[in-house]
Amino acid sequence: MDINYILKVKDAKMSDVQKALQAAGIKIVSIIEVYKEGIPEAKGAEEVKAQA
Repeated sequence: MDINYILKVKDAKMSDVQKALQAAGIKIVSIIEVYKEGIPEAKGAEEVKAQA
């Protein structure tokens, strides 16, 4: 049986969510990013490098 769920997570990468679900014994068919809330404004490449 296939079941579709929608998750809303904070401070997590898609790969981290997949690993956590697999560790719980849940078989993952696919994960799709639908929407990101609170996306910061686009920054210049120099600003991004300075913050890294």
